[in-house]
Amino acid sequence: MRRGSACGLLAAEAVSVTGTRMSVVAVPWFVLQTTGDPLLTGVTAFVEMGALVLARVLGGPLVDRLGPRVSSIGGDVIAGLVLGLVPLLHVTGLLAFPVLLVLVGVVGWCRGPSDNAKYALVPDVAAAAGWSNERAAGLADSVNRLGSMIGAPLGAGLIALVGAPVVIGANAAGFLLSAVLVAALVRIRPAAGAGTTGGYLTELMAGLRFVRRDPFLRAMVTMLILTNLLDQALSAVLIPVWAAERFHDAAPVGVVFGALSAGALAGSLLVSWWGARLPRWRVYSVAFLFGAVPRFFALALPVGLPVVAAVAFTGGLLVGAINPLLSAAEFERVPAELRARVLGAVGGLAWAGIPLGGLLGGVLASALGATGALLVAGSAYLLVALDPLIRRRTWRLMDRAA
Repeated sequence: MRRGSACGLLAAEAVSVTGTRMSVVAVPWFVLQTTGDPLLTGVTAFVEMGALVLARVLGGPLVDRLGPRVSSIGGDVIAGLVLGLVPLLHVTGLLAFPVLLVLVGVVGWCRGPSDNAKYALVPDVAAAAGWSNERAAGLADSVNRLGSMIGAPLGAGLIALVGAPVVIGANAAGFLLSAVLVAALVRIRPAAGAGTTGGYLTELMAGLRFVRRDPFLRAMVTMLILTNLLDQALSAVLIPVWAAERFHDAAPVGVVFGALSAGALAGSLLVSWWGARLPRWRVYSVAFLFGAVPRFFALALPVGLPVVAAVAFTGGLLVGAINPLLSAAEFERVPAELRARVLGAVGGLAWAGIPLGGLLGGVLASALGATGALLVAGSAYLLVALDPLIRRRTWRLMDRAA
C-alpha cells in the first residue's frame, strides 16, 4: 500500500476542491437572495478571499510547528464546523449579515493553513509512492482542475433543486469528509516542529527571506502576481463583456471556460505521466507564451466562437503543464523544514494580484470596450510571458540538477 497515502491525499483534495467550488457559487447567490445587494455580495467574496490569501502567507509557521497532516485535518474540521453554522443560523433566523461575514472570514482563515498543509504533503506522499515530483504535482493539479470543473456547475444545479443553504451545508460536510480521509488514509507523518527554533515572527520571516534570496522563486512570484492579475481580469470581466458585446448572450462564456478547463485538465494529466522526462524551463516558457497569451488576441479578433473555443482548448492544454512543473521545481528547491512557510508565502504572494484583477478588467473594459481591453491586457501578458526567455539564466534554475 505504498500509494495509499498519495491516493488518500488526492481523494481529500478532490472532495475539498469540489465542495469549495460549489460554495463559490452558493455563498454569493445566498447573499444576493437574502440581501438583494450586489455590493454586499462582493464584500462577502472579498472577505473570504482576503482571509484565505493572508492565511496562506501567515499560517506557514503554524503548519511547520504542528506538522502538515495535523494542520490539514484541524483546518478542515474547523472550516467545516464553522461553515455548517451558516445554514443552521439561517434556519433559526439568527444569521445577520455581519455574522455571515465573520463566519466566511473564519472559513477562509482556516482554509489557508489547510490548503498549505495538503500542498506541503505532496512531495512526502510522492516519495512514499515512488512517484516523481512531476507526477505527484500533475495529479494534484488534475484533481484540483477536475474538482473546479465539476463543483461550479454541480453547485448551480443543486441550488436550483434544493437551495443555496443546503449546498453550503454540503460543502461543510465536504470539509469534514476531507479531514476524515487524511486522518484515515494519509499515513505519512512528517515531524512537527522541524526547523522551528524561534518565535512566530522569526519563523515567518525565515520563509519570506528564503523566497527573497532565491532568484528562481523571486522571479516566479513576480511573474505569477502579474499573470494572475491579468487572468482574473480576463475571466471575471473581459470574457463576460466580450460575450455581451459580440453575442448578446452568456452562453459563449460557458463555452470558452469549458474548453479552457478541459484542455488544462488534459494538460495536467499529460504532465503527470510524462513530466519527469520533460525539460522544465523549455516547456514552461512555451506553455506561457503559446498557451496563455493567444487567448486574449483570439477573443479580440473577428472570428467565430468555434475558433475561439479551439484556441482556448489548445491554450488550456499547454497551460495545464505550468503548475505541475513549477511545483516540482519548488519541492526540490525548498528544504523540508521550511516547506510550509515557503510554499505558503509563494502561494499567498502569487495570489496577491487576484483581488485587483477584476478592478483592472472593469477599468479597461469601461475605457476601451471589450476589444481594446483584450488587446491591452494581451499585450501586457505577452511582455510578462517573455521574461523566462529573456532571463534564461534565472529561469533555468527550475530545471533538475544534473
